Amino acid sequence: MNFSPIHRHLARAGALLCALVLAACGSSGPTVPGQLSDATVAKGSAPGTPPRPSNAANPREYRRDAARHVYAVNSQRIYEGKLPALLYAIGTLEVNVDANGKVQSMHWMRAPQHAPEVIKEIERTVLAAAPFPVATKLGKVTWTDTWLWDKDGRFQLDTLSEGQL
Repeated sequence: MNFSPIHRHLARAGALLCALVLAACGSSGPTVPGQLSDATVAKGSAPGTPPRPSNAANPREYRRDAARHVYAVNSQRIYEGKLPALLYAIGTLEVNVDANGKVQSMHWMRAPQHAPEVIKEIERTVLAAAPFPVATKLGKVTWTDTWLWDKDGRFQLDTLSEGQL
């Protein structure tokens, strides 16, 4: 059977559309703008009690409150003591938080591209820690921190780091 060029073009467009629809069904995609992975957090897995409000007067002060919050939610995953001289991954992530402590977007300033599983886990950790402390004096705020990751999946944030050996 010989189809005209218009019929072949329509058939190709239809096949492409079907492929795109099927691909969209199987993937949840990023949950906030700027995410590099498809990390998501199951409904109802947010921290039990809301964090204490932050009285930070600037983003640098808020950084400390946000880091303490991440540590409180992930106490079993924090590397205790000085980090080893060689780390598995280091990434710097900027997180935009709205006036209610909800993550609005993420922006990697330095992503550990050699370790995509670390990128995904850091993004999942940030999403799971929300809501973040409400910045009472700032409203919405951008929190930037460097994630120091060891080979066993434990981490420290640069803001609260105990240094390296």
